[in-house]
Amino acid sequence: MGVQFTVVTESYYSFGLIGYPLGHSLSPLIHTAALQALNLAGEYRLYATPPLPVGQAELARLLGAVRRGEIHGLNATIPHKQSLLSMVDDLSPAARTIGALNTLVLRGDRLVGENTDAPGFAADLERCVPGLLAVGSGQAAPLALVLGAGGSARAVVFTLQAAGWRVAIATRRLQQGLDLAQAFPGLAAFGQNVHPSSTALLLETSDLQELIARCADDGIRLALIVNTTPLGMSPRIDANPWPEKVSYPPEAVVYDLVYNPGETALMQQARLAGLAAFSGLGMLVEQAALAFEIWTGLPAPRQAMRLAAGDTIRA
Repeated sequence: MGVQFTVVTESYYSFGLIGYPLGHSLSPLIHTAALQALNLAGEYRLYATPPLPVGQAELARLLGAVRRGEIHGLNATIPHKQSLLSMVDDLSPAARTIGALNTLVLRGDRLVGENTDAPGFAADLERCVPGLLAVGSGQAAPLALVLGAGGSARAVVFTLQAAGWRVAIATRRLQQGLDLAQAFPGLAAFGQNVHPSSTALLLETSDLQELIARCADDGIRLALIVNTTPLGMSPRIDANPWPEKVSYPPEAVVYDLVYNPGETALMQQARLAGLAAFSGLGMLVEQAALAFEIWTGLPAPRQAMRLAAGDTIRA
C-alpha cells in the first residue's frame, strides 16, 4: 500500500519509538531480535514524548536527529501518529490518505512519513482468519465495527474500505468518529441519530444495540469487530471497550489491536460468547517488520521477530 524501501548501509543502526506512555512496548525486543538475526550492530530506544504542546520540543529534537543521520529510523505510536503529519517533508500515498503515520525515514534530504499499520493489519488478519478480508465478486459487502477513531483506527478503516468492506465507527467522542467517517466518504451510513453521511456512532449500549439489530433486520453480516482504543492495555488490564450489557453479534471475529496483555478483557469476553478473538501482537510484528525493511532495505527476519515478541502460536 505505497510502502517504499530505502537501502541504508551503516556500521551501527539507531532506531526508536516516539509515544507516550511506552512502558508496555515490545518494540525494542522485536527490533533488537531483527538486528541480531541479521548480525547487524544497532539499538532500538524508547523516546517517551508527552502529547502536544508539552512534547513539541522533544519531537523537534528527535526529527532533527533523523535529519542529521544520528537516528536512522523512528516509529510513532499514541499520541503522535497524527501530530507528526505536519512536521515531515513528504508523506507516502497511504499515509496521506490515511491521515496518520507510524514510521519515519530520511530519503535524501527529505524526511518522509510512512504508514505500515495498514499493511500490517491486513497481513495479520489474513494470518489469523485466512480469506476473511477478501470480498468475493457478487458478494454483499460485510460490515466491520471499528472501536475508536485515532491514528490506528484510520489505518484499519483504510484497509477495510480498500478491501470492499462497509465500516461503522464507534467512539466515546462522536465528533472524532464523524471526522474519521468524513475522511473516508465511501463508507456506508448506519444509525438514525447520527450524521447521515457517516458511519459514526457512540460507543454506548443503546447505539451498539441499535446497530446490531438493524444489521440483523437488513440481512447485513457484521463479521468483524476491531478495537483500536487503548482500553485493556497494561497496566489497566481490566478495562474493556465493549459495554457489558451488549451481546456480541453472532459469528463475528474480534480483533484487538492491544497486544499487552496477550489476552485482553475484550478477547476473554468475546471467547466466552463463542467468538474467535485475536490480539494485535501479530500486527505489531508485521508493521515492525515493514518498518525495518524501509529503514534498512533488507528482508526482515519475521520468525525471529515473532519469537521475540512471544508470538509463538502463529510463528
